[in-house]
Amino acid sequence: MPANSRPVLFGIRGAFAPLAVALALSSLSPQAAALSKKDQAAVDTLTQRLQSAETRYQSALVKIRNADPTGRQDSDAALEDMEDVIAACLKQKGCQVGTMLAGYKRLLKATADATAVSDEEGDDGGQLDSEGLAADVPEAARAAALLSADGQRFVKMVQYNPAVQAGIRRWLTDLRGPLMQSYDNYQYMRSMMWPAFEREGLPEALLFGIMAKESNGRVHATSRVGAAGPLQFMFATGKRFGLGDDGTGFDTRYDPRASAQAAAEYLNERFGQLNSSIEMSLAAYNGGEGRALRINNASGGRNFWDESVYNQFPAETRDYVPMVIAAAWLFLHPREYGLHFPKVDNKPATLRLNKASSIYELTICLGSSGSRDGYMRALRNLNPRYQADSYLSAGTTLNATTKMVSLYNRWCVQGKRSELAHTLVMSDANSAVVRTGPLTLLPALAGSEDGSVPVTIATGVPATVASAQPAPARKPARQASYKVQRGQTLTDVAKKFECDTKQLAKANGIKGPRFTVKPGQKLKLDGCGQ
Repeated sequence: MPANSRPVLFGIRGAFAPLAVALALSSLSPQAAALSKKDQAAVDTLTQRLQSAETRYQSALVKIRNADPTGRQDSDAALEDMEDVIAACLKQKGCQVGTMLAGYKRLLKATADATAVSDEEGDDGGQLDSEGLAADVPEAARAAALLSADGQRFVKMVQYNPAVQAGIRRWLTDLRGPLMQSYDNYQYMRSMMWPAFEREGLPEALLFGIMAKESNGRVHATSRVGAAGPLQFMFATGKRFGLGDDGTGFDTRYDPRASAQAAAEYLNERFGQLNSSIEMSLAAYNGGEGRALRINNASGGRNFWDESVYNQFPAETRDYVPMVIAAAWLFLHPREYGLHFPKVDNKPATLRLNKASSIYELTICLGSSGSRDGYMRALRNLNPRYQADSYLSAGTTLNATTKMVSLYNRWCVQGKRSELAHTLVMSDANSAVVRTGPLTLLPALAGSEDGSVPVTIATGVPATVASAQPAPARKPARQASYKVQRGQTLTDVAKKFECDTKQLAKANGIKGPRFTVKPGQKLKLDGCGQ
């Protein structure tokens, strides 16, 4: 091929680049031999099945827009048929997967158009089932893309052996809950994490597998040995790849975008040293790159599953590698195992606070519409710089989704649920405790010569006391400072005096993100309302 006619492959780097080039070149070359009549008939049948499913899906969109309850069932059935066609196409000689994927692209456009129309027709908190439209088709299209290129690349580079099968069994039984939570968490962070792996030419399934095993997709996860973040970087390793304190006191190991970029660079570095082996690179990720490199060099580059290599790694690493591959395998082939991952409306959006609030308060007022478990974890993952109980001032912007923004505008700006959420968050369990002191004797009151006090019969209260009018309560003066009590945090003080946590910290020269205070420390309450 002349130099000026080579295909340009943007974003393909690292150890996967040669494979990606080979796949691209093979797709450009004609078939070596003509198809037999049998193969051609099979390809024609698959094409007809795809066209039929696409037509049924288009009809289902119309039903959904007309609030027909059968529309969702019809759309799901059509999408499943399309996925079956894609899977069959991969196994059928002469079937062009790219042609089949064109149908998915048309559906993506139809879905985008339908969602745009629903947005124009009114913002009623998503009563029209646009979230289903937005979630179903992209998910199916992604599945097809994984099967056609990204997934096939991953499948060819790992061994599907009994150890991986045992890992799949564990994910589908004892660890099914964490697997589903991992997928749910990942979908919210996908737009932050996946581009880094895509730029480095790494399979998305690998990213999901590592994240599921390392943290279940909880960005604030920290291990007993100090690994932190969704991809569990140790401090020293993270620092090598640009992670750590960003100058504001925030550790970027907890940032989904930054940690994904670091992981992609780390893995490509390992691939370059370890014969492009996913298993050995994962062993290095868990058991240490130095150990993995020594074992690899001593064995002459043998595979991770070779007995002389496998037995040199600790038990944790021997468990880690197949579990990551198993999670990645299920990410690619869920239907094969009867696995239905949750549908997540994860379209990114910016949420601007109209009034001071916290992630706890937002979680309560947003409710759980469109989400199985509500939005607490999603908000924390998307905004790792903020503690859940930190009071955020009006005007603060948060990473969110279009669904969250819609729910915020409907439920969190004003109204009973907004007030209830604020009341619950500001409640202090200590205020419920009734405190009683020792009995205090009243001095003798004027009433008789012997000092006795006349009593009102109906109430049993001394007449002089009963007739007395209580003095009007004086409004306490605004408090200028406060001494921290034992067990209190800066957030506790901010809540007590209705301050913004960050402003209170700034006024007292306290650095984040932990905002550490000590018992007896005197705080200035500048800007606090009481």
